[in-house]
Amino acid sequence: MSSEIQPAVVLCLSGHDPSGGAGIQADIEAIAAQGCHAATVITCLTLQDTRNVRELAPVATELFKRQVRLIGQDYTIAAIKIGLLGSPAMARSVMEVL
Repeated sequence: MSSEIQPAVVLCLSGHDPSGGAGIQADIEAIAAQGCHAATVITCLTLQDTRNVRELAPVATELFKRQVRLIGQDYTIAAIKIGLLGSPAMARSVMEVL
């Protein structure tokens, strides 16, 4: 048995910003800066550059829910961070898994 203290796990439900300035990537960096571990599930892909979001493409809700359940079975979740959802259907899916 290890006596090493494990970092708190924060479940991030967020969109993906391919420019790296926001979304899941920014969540990972902010959570790591606080000494925690980010477990991430993408809710929405974005077509964007550093200035403009051109389009949103929400992830299939059943895929999203299955991934959240798998992560929840693998980790003890200390906190949940919710970001861009991308659609009313994804908002309902987040409500269901919480």
